[in-house]
Amino acid sequence: MPTTAAWEGVVTELVAQRGDALLRYATLLCGSREDAADLVQDALVRTFGRLRNGFGVESAEAYVRRAILNAHLDGGRRTTRWRKIAPLEYRPDEQPSPALASEERLDLHEELRKLTPRERACLVLRYYDDLKVDDIAETLGISSGAVKRYLSDGLAKMAISLADDGTPDDRLYPKKEARRGHRV
Repeated sequence: MPTTAAWEGVVTELVAQRGDALLRYATLLCGSREDAADLVQDALVRTFGRLRNGFGVESAEAYVRRAILNAHLDGGRRTTRWRKIAPLEYRPDEQPSPALASEERLDLHEELRKLTPRERACLVLRYYDDLKVDDIAETLGISSGAVKRYLSDGLAKMAISLADDGTPDDRLYPKKEARRGHRV
């Protein structure tokens, strides 16, 4: 029977050495530092909830990352189901001034938050974990074609957001350089 001290030492070492990296990974997936902390905590509990022996820090990190990804995707499924049955969101009659929008800075986390859970997971696995399409497909248990679609859709959504910063010039004159005879 594995000893409690063996796996507790691995958890302590994992959190000390890789805790910040796990938190960044979870933050990219879910878009909120508070939710990310909960994801990491839940993943650690799921991974080490039963006495486990033979884990090194590297293999434990791989299990915890997978648990983080699975928990995020499961939460996304629940959210998607809830959106289908939830009442319409209340929106106040007062709208914020459009002048405030031009003062906001572009935030990668905000752009990632706009994506579906699968699109976000594919983008994070591709560009943060540096996995290839086939590896992402294997990790998520979906086809390579689906991964390519999620990557394409996610990048397209982010490109649209990045191209249109909401300023009046973008909305009124989207091809301003083309009108002046410059190549775009």
